[in-house]
Amino acid sequence: MAETGRKLFGEALGTAMLIAVVIGSGIMAERLSGGNAAIALLANTFATVGGLYVLIEILQPVSGAHFNPAVSLVMAARGELARSLLLPYVAVQLGAAMAGAWLANAMFDLPVLQFSSKLRGGWGQWLGEVVATAGLILVILRAPAGRVAAIVAGYIGAAYWFTSSTSFANPAAAFGRMFSDSFAGIAPAGVPGFVGAELVGAFAGVLIDRACTVAPRKAGADRRTERKAA
Repeated sequence: MAETGRKLFGEALGTAMLIAVVIGSGIMAERLSGGNAAIALLANTFATVGGLYVLIEILQPVSGAHFNPAVSLVMAARGELARSLLLPYVAVQLGAAMAGAWLANAMFDLPVLQFSSKLRGGWGQWLGEVVATAGLILVILRAPAGRVAAIVAGYIGAAYWFTSSTSFANPAAAFGRMFSDSFAGIAPAGVPGFVGAELVGAFAGVLIDRACTVAPRKAGADRRTERKAA
């Protein structure tokens, strides 16, 4: 029980801090950029990449550092997360994402309880979320041991710029960013479309990983090959 609590605490802490980084840096960037959206997005990107790298590095030994229901779903399907922990992981990720948004609002003297009015959606952005999430899952599954934090953070930084959606790639992020009417927010009406696209992208990422994986040869086939060679 203590081990489960430790894992859930790690997921809650990491997810809350990640969303606070994303939203807080978005608010700061918007205030300092003088209305230049490109500069604001660049600052938001750098902060997110750095924050994500650090959070994965320090919390991966605690909980696996998912911070993302789509990642937890994939890991449970692969047997790398106990299926009994899937729903608790998702619950704490969503709750912590909301708390992270509230924390960012409070730090910048904004109303803590608010909803975003920033409309995001449409086929182009949904496709961007499919691509962003598929790439994230592929990177997580194929990153060499010990380099996951750097590779995941680097991919997310790139995906901020090459995807039309600026790469939420995370149902908890979509949910949490709904609670801040800021540069990084998303209006509640846009959240279901983003979450649906992210789940499709997670499934696509698993399929791509399988397509890239060489299946081990069966022992019988090996023996037949050896006999023919002899």
